[in-house]
Amino acid sequence: MNGIVDALDEVRSSLLDVVRVEEPAGWSDDELLAATAAIEAVGRVIDAHRVACAGEVGERSRVELGGERLSVRRGCRSAAELLERVTQVSGAESRRRIALGTATRPRRGLTGDPLPARFPAVSAALADGELGADAAGTIVRELERTRRVADPADLRAAERELVAAAVASGDAAPVRCTADELRVQAQIWAAFLDQDGPEPDDERAMRRRGFRLGRARDGLIPVTGELLPEVAAGLRRLFDAHLAPRSGGGFMTAEERADVERNGEQRTADQQRHDVMAAIIATAARSGSVRAADLETGHGVAHADGVEIPVSIRAARQLMCTGGTQQVTFDGGRIVRLGSPERCFTPHQPGDHAPRWWMPHPGVQCARIVVRDPPRHPRRRRRPHPP
Repeated sequence: MNGIVDALDEVRSSLLDVVRVEEPAGWSDDELLAATAAIEAVGRVIDAHRVACAGEVGERSRVELGGERLSVRRGCRSAAELLERVTQVSGAESRRRIALGTATRPRRGLTGDPLPARFPAVSAALADGELGADAAGTIVRELERTRRVADPADLRAAERELVAAAVASGDAAPVRCTADELRVQAQIWAAFLDQDGPEPDDERAMRRRGFRLGRARDGLIPVTGELLPEVAAGLRRLFDAHLAPRSGGGFMTAEERADVERNGEQRTADQQRHDVMAAIIATAARSGSVRAADLETGHGVAHADGVEIPVSIRAARQLMCTGGTQQVTFDGGRIVRLGSPERCFTPHQPGDHAPRWWMPHPGVQCARIVVRDPPRHPRRRRRPHPP
């Protein structure tokens, strides 16, 4: 046993000598990506042994062993707590490792005969260092839910297909799936194996779905709620489409795009998603008002319908870029002139130049630019009369 510990200490020392934490800053792009992949491959081997040891700790701390449990003899309440204290990982991580190790370790029958692991394909890929702990845990977690009702042959086939997708083995999986992509595939397999399972969850989800706007706080409106999976998937696709490196920034003004090109992206990921959501909502509902004088000077505030707190002049200009406007003149709270609805750009045209209707007409002292919804139907072109 001491030989294993000494060998691992040598491996650790060698790894520290091979690469220093500060070295990646001086690598080229190709060197950085190659080293990242190589380090991850080493990490998969380490993960396999972490999981195997955690599974053995759980085996030796079974409840039926009573006072002879390893966890009890070491003064801990459970195997997870013992693993926490030995490894200094979180309780959730220790439980995850024990569950995965239990599902992928060889078993013994009532007569003492050896039995394969509950998930032999996952176990083999883990032992070879080909499958990471995240991917293995995803496969085990999703398929374990169907074990009681699934056909054993179908369950083994699903496990093999998911492992093949994760390690890119076979013609059907030319590249490795990420853990998130693998989770989607595993959920589809689980739905196939247990076709009656999702119904109660679907009914509960329909009852719990919701979207709430909170009270204004520090100039912001907090948002809470729970989305149905298909709604969240559609929203995620919109985020991905708007934030893709080649297509992102389509909803920005010309000045904002130029600033990003000059200084790089300064917004956090949450701020970028907020701006995408703002563009999506603004496209569907453009309604509000702003004083023409404030719009001309660039100082002041605007008001969006349905929100009590004011919005900035910058936000109003962004709304006006692809929305329609109507100029309304007030006199002591009474409307004295109502202009015609105007548009400057269609939603597909960039607002690279300041629209002329941003400026009030000469002689108008108390004007407000009211942003209206864009027309629902484009004006039809007249067909020429036949000769």
